[in-house]
Amino acid sequence: MLRDPPPAVLDGPCPVSGAAGLPARAAAFLLDPGLTAGRDEAEVRARLLEAGEEIRSSGTYRHRTAELVHGSRVAWRNHARCVGRLHWKALRVLDRREATTAEEVFQACVDHLRIATNGGQLLPVITVFAPRRPDGQAIRVWNPQLVRYAGYRMADGSVLGDPLHVEFTEAVRALGWRGPGGRFDVLPLVVSVPGRPPRWFDLPADAVLEVPISHPELADLAELGLRWHAVPAISDMRLEIGGVDYPACPFNGWYVGYEVGARNLADADRYDMLPRVAALMGLDTGREDSLWKDRALVELNRAVLHSFRQAGVHMVDHHTVTRQFVTHEERELRHGRTTPADRDWIVPPLSACTTPVFSRRYAYAASTPDFHRQPAAWDPSS
Repeated sequence: MLRDPPPAVLDGPCPVSGAAGLPARAAAFLLDPGLTAGRDEAEVRARLLEAGEEIRSSGTYRHRTAELVHGSRVAWRNHARCVGRLHWKALRVLDRREATTAEEVFQACVDHLRIATNGGQLLPVITVFAPRRPDGQAIRVWNPQLVRYAGYRMADGSVLGDPLHVEFTEAVRALGWRGPGGRFDVLPLVVSVPGRPPRWFDLPADAVLEVPISHPELADLAELGLRWHAVPAISDMRLEIGGVDYPACPFNGWYVGYEVGARNLADADRYDMLPRVAALMGLDTGREDSLWKDRALVELNRAVLHSFRQAGVHMVDHHTVTRQFVTHEERELRHGRTTPADRDWIVPPLSACTTPVFSRRYAYAASTPDFHRQPAAWDPSS
């Protein structure tokens, strides 16, 4: 391990104004023990000098494959809003930095979905496209996730489909897409690359695994026609590693049951299924103290977990995943690391006080590498 990074990396002007501070961030990352372990000092120093020269000549530097893999995994480990970080070392990193056209980016996203789906035994995967250029231009995947459902605003003000994606659906329709007009229409993938207008592509059916929702006892629940996609592949965040931004980097783990059952299908501003489920259960919805929402919520979540299990698609319940998170915290402490966490995202929205994370204290701390929100590529006002 180098005690002091060489001045060639930390000092010297950068030709691009946006690169301010990049040499120090690059050095800090390249000296990460996960990268320097087992390497002699001369080798580490040579890599630092090489990166420093790249930064001075071009305003950025290129990560080696091993650095990209390590940085992506550590970004998952550091991300304060993820409760499933126990498995961060298992993240499969697909290096697609050579993709330059919209068609190549789209095909890589399709490959991502097929690999991640893995016949239902989901694999954690990230596909990393080219980093932001020194001039600020970058590849972007417009969609918030690789698979999401359209939301159509109707003439009476109601929404058919997913209300969360009404604005994005309208942006895609402005590009020329015309959806079938159903409640669960898979949105096309929209890709933009520097110097070219955005393009949309329909995802092939064999790349999108969906699970129909039924209940182990309430047979009529299947008649609601609910379903959800298997792979939660976030595609609108940027990955930062050692001062380099990757604005296009779809990544996935697997769903926690409540993400589908207590949010996507249950929230009043999403599919709003609790009144329908309560009606099937014969509950009194005229009184709040009947706890009809609570009872319907539990059964809807049971249905989601049951359906994914029946379909052979991996999903974890909130009791299991929070217990795994505590295991992750304890493991990190043994390695001398704390675990940054956003409590609002770590504590589940369902039966929170019954999980081991409810009574624990959490503090958010900015980390690097990490994933970050970024302005929506499709919304000029964001």
